[in-house]
Amino acid sequence: MSIPRALFPVTILVFMFLSSGDAIRSFPNKLKCVEEEAPIGFRMSMQFSEAPEYQNEPQCAAPPRNSMVFACDPSLVHIAMTIDLKYLRGSVAAVHSVLRHTSCPENLFFHFIASDSSLENISELTRIVRSAFPSLGYRVYIFKESTVNKIISSSIRRALENPLNYARSYLADILEPCVERVIYLDSDVIVVDDIQKLWRIPLTGSRTIGAPEYCHVNFTKYFSDEFWSDPEFSKILKGKRPCYFNTGVMVMDLVRWREGEYTRKIEKWMEVQKERRIYELGSLPPFLLVFGGDVEAIDHRWNQHGLGGDNVVSSCRSLHPGPVSLLHWSGKGKPWARLDGRTPCEVDYLWAPYDLYKVQTP
Repeated sequence: MSIPRALFPVTILVFMFLSSGDAIRSFPNKLKCVEEEAPIGFRMSMQFSEAPEYQNEPQCAAPPRNSMVFACDPSLVHIAMTIDLKYLRGSVAAVHSVLRHTSCPENLFFHFIASDSSLENISELTRIVRSAFPSLGYRVYIFKESTVNKIISSSIRRALENPLNYARSYLADILEPCVERVIYLDSDVIVVDDIQKLWRIPLTGSRTIGAPEYCHVNFTKYFSDEFWSDPEFSKILKGKRPCYFNTGVMVMDLVRWREGEYTRKIEKWMEVQKERRIYELGSLPPFLLVFGGDVEAIDHRWNQHGLGGDNVVSSCRSLHPGPVSLLHWSGKGKPWARLDGRTPCEVDYLWAPYDLYKVQTP
């Protein structure tokens, strides 16, 4: 993969259009452009360097040129991520890592999901992405927190209660209907392999999502005694071999998702949780209940998770044995915070080369 040449010009759209699923998404001909002045404190404190411009290798399909239909082009690899002020540094590093290691960077399209509680920062978030990646194909979508606020329950860590954590459940509603498949990535990941390999993994049979599975983990610990003592609940998993999987890295078939109405199925479990308290861990357990035992098992190299320690205490973890394609700082500790605090773990130095944040001097 060679460097310096412009990827391709693309018009960056940040539009808001209210969908029936109570999420807001952007479309080229139903427009309200977000152009608000960002708060001075935010504008002064978040500055990023511009990433190198990466170009396609010869074997790549020709990238689309019409920005108005760009997101629907079948040659694209679609990647969805949430974006907010708290994790912006991680999001920028994640995008940088994907671009650096892929063979076809011009054929990537990023779908960034932002919360409507941060509308005053949306234009600044967009400016930062545009300045760090001038030729990147992307759109920013606004997720209405009211969609999930009433059905979110308290978790073992307050950060897990952020409504934006639940946006991954609504991607089939938020993204354009022409987007049939997407890779979802958390903001605290680094990709060190060609994302095309992950994109090409087939979802066999009727499987709707693919993710690395961990079948040696005690699956029962993710649910309370209240859940296991109720025969109506526990029979959901009867006849299946459910395994733990981390929802921070998923390949998703959005056509099958829409057909199966999986968003509503996840919401129903969240409503049960609100009444019965059947789990403790944020947005993960509903996915386990809906998809457990029916997930396309992807090689573990695509989610070396847990590098942030556990969900209560930030502790240092080492890499799992075997090859690595994606590193994931799930857990309480984030590499940028530990590096800034001069208390880094060894694995945090693997994240640092992708960091584009410019430290501000007084």
